[in-house]
Amino acid sequence: MDLLSVADLGRDGLAKVLATAASVKAEPGRVAGRLAGKKVGLFFEKPSTRTRVSCEVAAADLGAVPLVLRQDEVGLGRRESVADVARVLDRYLDVLAVRVFRHGDLVTVAEHATAPVINLLSDREHPCQALADLQTLAEARPLPGAVLAYVGDGNNVCHSLLLGAALSGVSMRVASPAGFEPAPEIVEQARALAGPAVEIAVGGDPAEAVRRADAVYTDVWASMGQEAEAVERRRLFAPYQVNEGLFARASEGAIFLHCLPAHRGDEVTDGVADHERSRIFDQAENRMHAFKALLLYLAG
Repeated sequence: MDLLSVADLGRDGLAKVLATAASVKAEPGRVAGRLAGKKVGLFFEKPSTRTRVSCEVAAADLGAVPLVLRQDEVGLGRRESVADVARVLDRYLDVLAVRVFRHGDLVTVAEHATAPVINLLSDREHPCQALADLQTLAEARPLPGAVLAYVGDGNNVCHSLLLGAALSGVSMRVASPAGFEPAPEIVEQARALAGPAVEIAVGGDPAEAVRRADAVYTDVWASMGQEAEAVERRRLFAPYQVNEGLFARASEGAIFLHCLPAHRGDEVTDGVADHERSRIFDQAENRMHAFKALLLYLAG
């Protein structure tokens, strides 16, 4: 089984991975060495602090051997075709975890490898982040019936959150500037996956989105590869900053979430990022626990 989208897990698979992640966090020694002898390849076309460290540590704690591969070494799609790289790595590795710019490259890897392929980020989704996000929300309150507000760019993180929320019984409201909403096909997929009591809403009013929400989530306004758009995006996204006034519109016990890195002063103020109900560093830690759970689910 591959994990290119968080929806690939299905409702039961997602629940099982989240339950395992919580268990692994509570008792890390219980799974130590469980994947001894396995080799986990971690390919990075785009660099990352949290993804690389959390995945390396997760694999090592499970007894597997993590092997980090960079684009300047592999030349994916440049020095060698994506299909050939997949075929070669498949002969060496038990799991291929891949972080790329283009989702299509990830699909090609999965088509030509028999080992499980994990999406560590593409321009379409960021499923491992969504697993950690849902784990963090579940630590604050039960997922079914929760309300998650997402304010900002309807990007890959937003896409995976929409699908993961729908599968978990979490209502999700997205507020984005015009032209930066999540992809319509992802929104429709989320609505199809959601139960009758789950709201999947997309609009342009951040105040309405966060009203009485149990969690408020945001992400950077310009992701890696969008640096040329940063100035214009800052102008368009300024009304979507999660500041103390906006956060106060959420429910009394609402938590704040951000996948990091945060551009403080842009999408979020220091007052919210460092708020007593901010859980951004719990999220970062949970990337490790969630990846352990995912490895156990796919290769254990």
